[in-house]
Amino acid sequence: MFDLSILKPRLCLLCDQEITQKVSWKNLLMKEQEVSICAECFGKLDPISGELCQICSRVLLAEFRRDTLCLDCHRWEQDPDWKGFLTENQSLFHYNDFMKESIAKFKYRGDYAIAEAFSTFIKDALEKLEFDSVAVIPLSGERLLERGFNQAEALVITAGQTCIQPLTRIHSEKQSKKSRRDRLNLPQVFQITEPQMIAGKKILLIDDIYTTGSTLRQAAKALKLAGATEIRSLTLAR
Repeated sequence: MFDLSILKPRLCLLCDQEITQKVSWKNLLMKEQEVSICAECFGKLDPISGELCQICSRVLLAEFRRDTLCLDCHRWEQDPDWKGFLTENQSLFHYNDFMKESIAKFKYRGDYAIAEAFSTFIKDALEKLEFDSVAVIPLSGERLLERGFNQAEALVITAGQTCIQPLTRIHSEKQSKKSRRDRLNLPQVFQITEPQMIAGKKILLIDDIYTTGSTLRQAAKALKLAGATEIRSLTLAR
């Protein structure tokens, strides 16, 4: 029987417009991959590139750098309570207005399909990273009930990668609202529930946004102290 579904136009997962398959970046670096977003939305993405902070992927500016680090990461690494826990974060896109709106739809309006829109980019990034296991930043029980799914886990699953869940969140106060001093002195917000999952392993943490770096560093610290050998992270945006 002829499959009529192949005649249906594919719609962009970000704007619902028909996809005419005219995507650039040399068709995703010559892979000629089928994408789930239209050319217009694709053009609004702002990939992070240039000379970047060795740890957090921030574009390095002369007045806000210390050698190969941005000023923020330099300060984290000067603090003995935080030095060395997060080896490196890679973020894929700048958190511009378009990405902000897309992630808002994803996180706060329950549009799970948006994870699929970015699956090609996440999958490509995962293929270039070295790790033993992928772990996601967990939500509090309240946030998980409110949203219906963990957005970081959705990014992993739609990219075809399995993940472990050795972390649980023990409080959910927003760290982006805090001052730098408060973030440095914040009590641990995560605890390890499955230490055997991470002992002796290189762990890749996944989250949607790198904001202040506090959340990822809190998770990295918990994992490292519980026996993981190295923690890197990957985020969709920063």
